[in-house]
Amino acid sequence: MCHPPGARPPDVPEGLLQISGGAGGEDVILTSEDATRFRARLAKAREGDSGVVIAPDVRGLHPFYEELAERFASAGVHAIALDYFGRTAGTSRRGDDFEFREHVAKTKTNTIQADIASAIGHLRGATDARRIFVLGFCMGGRHAFFASAEHTDLAGVVGFYGRLGMREGEEGTAPKGRAQRMRAPVLGLFGGADPSIPASDIAEFDRALKEARVQHHLVTYPGAPHSFFDRTFAEHRDACEDAWRRALGFMKTGDPTSRA
Repeated sequence: MCHPPGARPPDVPEGLLQISGGAGGEDVILTSEDATRFRARLAKAREGDSGVVIAPDVRGLHPFYEELAERFASAGVHAIALDYFGRTAGTSRRGDDFEFREHVAKTKTNTIQADIASAIGHLRGATDARRIFVLGFCMGGRHAFFASAEHTDLAGVVGFYGRLGMREGEEGTAPKGRAQRMRAPVLGLFGGADPSIPASDIAEFDRALKEARVQHHLVTYPGAPHSFFDRTFAEHRDACEDAWRRALGFMKTGDPTSRA
């Protein structure tokens, strides 16, 4: 499980909020290129031209990600969080008892990237966002890395503990195998105590990005587990605050080494 039931996103660090008390959000129904309808959560910033498409973990558009979109908006970044399961679970809201695993097994990389493209288009049309980033967690972090190779107009991608290796029978290639096609700068945030993403995988990804001359910055937080950002904030306060500052600094400047 990528975060426990009832978990909430960590607070935006002091000094980085444009709106005290958080921004509001609204449900929207988007249509992908294959005519699939899927749900998303849109949150508009008070001002600014940066926007982020949030690709969730394996549970799809969980309330955690709806609130996270609103927190990005409160920090001055227009945000939209999307659901992966419109093709198999429809557009209704779902609770913690949702059996997501059977739906994850039916997803495909190309249709998820098509849904991301639809979310990018909606964010551009519904807000003042012109510099668009894709940010993802776990399964979504992997797809954020893929997005750098699949979309020509991105300002950058951020992958929180996106898996870098391949599993037996898995379709396509690992993120490092797509590095030569990546165009958007890459920020990768990993936990040093995450057995699913060993340091060797991160090193190989780093080498592939360097060889492809992709602007990037990869950060590993010592002692932090997989999904450190999705757990009780007090457990990993320093890592969460630094991750917020790096993601928002990247979105402000376009430089993945920046820190707000």
